[in-house]
Amino acid sequence: MGKEAVFTMKLEAELRADFMAESEALHRPASQVVRELMREFVERQRMKRAHSAFVERKVVLARTSMQAGQGLGNDEVEAEFANRRARVSNQA
Repeated sequence: MGKEAVFTMKLEAELRADFMAESEALHRPASQVVRELMREFVERQRMKRAHSAFVERKVVLARTSMQAGQGLGNDEVEAEFANRRARVSNQA
């Protein structure tokens, strides 16, 4: 991938000095470290958005099934898991 864009930013002098020192300690150009950080940030944000979309789809499906009368009420779920906990406790 060609490097065709320039990115300029303002930051505290101390932060810049610390960053440059750490980059030099790794024997890597600061620009390479920044590109890696940016890629990680972009990937993390994409993953967060994908997860949010996944959760939203699950919520829509759950609401739809509840509205269609296919879901269980809170009392039914609580009773089912109380039974499961009791079975596990009895096995131990």
